[in-house]
Amino acid sequence: MRLLRILPIVLLSAFCIYSAGAQTVPAGAKDQLMLDVGVKVGKLPNGFTYYIRKNIEPKNRAIFYLANKIGSIVETEEERGLAHFTEHLSFKGTTHFPKNKMIDYLQSVGVRFGADLNAYTSFDETVYQLPIPTDNPEVVKQGIQIMRDWAGAALIEAQEMEPERGVILEEKRLRKSAEERMREIYWPVLLNHSRYVDRLPIGTEQVIKNASLSTIKNFYQRWYRPDLEALIVVGDFDPAVMEKMIIEKFSDFKAPDQVEKRIQYGVNLDGKNQFIKVTDPEYTSRVIQIMSKHRSDVTRTRNDLRDNLIAGIYNELISSRFSELRKQANPPYLQGGTSIGNFFKGVDVASTVVAAKPNELERGFKAVYTELERVKRHGFIQSELDRVKNETLNYQESVYKERDKTPSVQYVKEYLQHFLNGEISPGKEYLYHFYRDEIMKISLEDINALVAKYYVDANRDIMVLGPESEKASLPEESTILKWIAEVKNTEVSAYSDNLVDLPLLQEVPKEGKIVKETKIKGLDITELVLGNGIKVVLKPTNFKNDQVLFYAFSPGGNSLYPDHDYQSAVNATTLVASSGLGPFDAKQLPKMLSGKLLNISPYLSERYEGFKGSTAPKDFETTMQLLYLYFTAPKADEAIFNGLVANYKSSLLNRENIPGLVFSDTANAVLGSYHPRRTGPSLAKANQISFKKAYEIYKERFADASDFTFIFTGNFTDSTIRPLLKRYIASLPSIKRKESWKDVGVRTPKGIIRKDVYKGTEDKATVQLVLSGDYNYGVQQNIAMDALQEVLDFRLLERLRKKESGVYTPDISVSYAKYPIPEFRVGISFGCAPEKVNSLIAAVEEEIKILVKEGITMDELAKFKAEQKLAMETQLKTNAFWNSYLVDVYREHKDPATLFNYDKLLIDLKPIDIQNVAKRYLNLENYITFVLYPEVKTSK
Repeated sequence: MRLLRILPIVLLSAFCIYSAGAQTVPAGAKDQLMLDVGVKVGKLPNGFTYYIRKNIEPKNRAIFYLANKIGSIVETEEERGLAHFTEHLSFKGTTHFPKNKMIDYLQSVGVRFGADLNAYTSFDETVYQLPIPTDNPEVVKQGIQIMRDWAGAALIEAQEMEPERGVILEEKRLRKSAEERMREIYWPVLLNHSRYVDRLPIGTEQVIKNASLSTIKNFYQRWYRPDLEALIVVGDFDPAVMEKMIIEKFSDFKAPDQVEKRIQYGVNLDGKNQFIKVTDPEYTSRVIQIMSKHRSDVTRTRNDLRDNLIAGIYNELISSRFSELRKQANPPYLQGGTSIGNFFKGVDVASTVVAAKPNELERGFKAVYTELERVKRHGFIQSELDRVKNETLNYQESVYKERDKTPSVQYVKEYLQHFLNGEISPGKEYLYHFYRDEIMKISLEDINALVAKYYVDANRDIMVLGPESEKASLPEESTILKWIAEVKNTEVSAYSDNLVDLPLLQEVPKEGKIVKETKIKGLDITELVLGNGIKVVLKPTNFKNDQVLFYAFSPGGNSLYPDHDYQSAVNATTLVASSGLGPFDAKQLPKMLSGKLLNISPYLSERYEGFKGSTAPKDFETTMQLLYLYFTAPKADEAIFNGLVANYKSSLLNRENIPGLVFSDTANAVLGSYHPRRTGPSLAKANQISFKKAYEIYKERFADASDFTFIFTGNFTDSTIRPLLKRYIASLPSIKRKESWKDVGVRTPKGIIRKDVYKGTEDKATVQLVLSGDYNYGVQQNIAMDALQEVLDFRLLERLRKKESGVYTPDISVSYAKYPIPEFRVGISFGCAPEKVNSLIAAVEEEIKILVKEGITMDELAKFKAEQKLAMETQLKTNAFWNSYLVDVYREHKDPATLFNYDKLLIDLKPIDIQNVAKRYLNLENYITFVLYPEVKTSK
């Protein structure tokens, strides 16, 4: 289930075609948009709709969405929560897949429950999601059958309904938090007391506990019907064959004799202004948000697209202004900004928000409002607009280049919006030409007119959020209106665009040499050794047309520095990344790089330092120039850095009031044996951060490039990349020092430990179980451990969720490492009722003992193998996989050809192999239990 997040309002992208804010255009208008010609839309005589599109990204895969135009908004008072309850029960048994056989079948063909197979219920829709392999016609046939069963053949049985009550109650329990309590107070105000306020999809505890089988069946029969549903199928298949299968399966789908009208609800805008102040003991921020609400419509015409484009450009322009405001010696707020975008069904909003430091709400709010006032009075300037236009066109050009590589899921989501809301998706070719034709026609007057239209004092809500302890000092409406008046009566100067007309590099570095070359047969990988000692690994691909990923590493990291310099070390790359490069300061550099599709980030981890990022092929040289500057001309702006540190310190205040953070800090400290590098953040640690030491550490770590390894994957050719490697990488400084990382001595404690934490007021508990110890690292052992994780996931989901009805979804993680010492960890975590903690822990321990004693079944192993095979087939066609794989290979000194053996190792894996690792590592000898209880202690 998805819930709308109110804070902060997400900035609207200049490139999003689904923003709201369009004006209503009469049907039949000349500029009416047409749906992308690549999709076939049909409607059966019974009213059932289908969308079909052939797409081969990824190959041999398809994604099925079943959409129903009903959600919690249609529920009666006695049904609150039943739309969501019905969604849950649809997985528990259908006519052709009774008693959980659906999930068993899908897992047997490699589809994972939760990660792949899923559904959600919202206010106005319920959507079921199913990705399947298409290289087996029988699997495709069964996929269609599953969709047909979900559409109108769920069994809704009593024996499945009763245990599922507990699961849904636990899902509801997980949502309890300070933010949830506060939302319950301000939600009615922001939604103008509309029906949506009382129809949250999760429902009420009373209905979940007491709803009868007949009530749920009645809900299902009334609302799961062909005139409200659509099947969306995108993937690698024959569209004609797919359409025939859909028609055959869904033509006999009949609506009930008495069809209830689907009423469309909305949020009434009556022009009134509202104010609300909400506090909570566990809330630590100080926030003011002003929201001016407006009626909106969906995107149906070319003029709508133009309106969306103007709103997107405005948001990019104002976002850049606020980004600059934070890059100063003493930033006036922790977070702040303003944007125009969609808020809720049929409603757009112009939102202005600030999160301030303690005792600085007035300063922060006035700083944000001053920037808005600057735009209102003076507007934007042409150089700003030109940059955003350039960025937008470059982005759209990249999207257009990738049009034949578009993932199926992206198309599915576009057609889902078309069915649910009438949003037109005209296709990437249309959009590319639209942006190219229209963007240069947009003027400063268009942008400034948008500001005047949206930032008005009608339908305006002012919301103040803060800690309960500061309630008396938080401003009232009259105070905020007074601050606004003071800003309006203050002289505000026009914006000055501080541009520097210089090249990125003042001097082109002297070209270096490639001194050695090695080809790795079968993997299309080339290893180069440069004259300065750097190793470069090249893996050219055609997975994406406009993407190159890169990663660089060198052994050392912050492990080489004593504990008292650790805080400075971990902030060293932040210092440089926030200061600029070469002749450009932090404000000038983004302007110089305007329109470039690239990102590059330095990092300094415990054992390595390096860079990671991505670039479009046409911007590869610029990316290499930036990389060269990070080595040779890093900047360090002390004023900006000190401002960042000051904001960081402010964010730590009242941290001890947040239950989840207290719990995670406690667990990390215990698991790290209270080593200072593993305990949580604090003001004392923040005070250890030194500007001078951080900059010194950065320069030292990147003074010598000779022991770096660079890995590039993506769309490049040997002839285009080699000259740039010689120019910018082979010329990097090299002093040929010999060093490696150090073992800092962090060890997981041995023995049996239990740590209970009492924090928070909600009636919920969080459990984290950790088994750990020495590990026999090796490829075969690692695969067996991966299988062990999957089996634990199967078993504990079955036991804790289905049998005990005590959790929503347990989280299982199995990790292993070779360095700094070979060790493993098995983590099991879940949320539950406080009174069930010990019984559920006992259930986990019992399942572990059964697994160790009896091993696993061939069926469980087959599911793991099917999932791994399906996942690997897709991953092998991505740049991200290859970049990550090669980083692991070269960093850990492995054989790149190991990948060739994976299929054979997977095939050869036997149940006894998993039982052996279970016996060896699930022994409960080194076993740590963490439990977070509410402060009012519950008997255990």
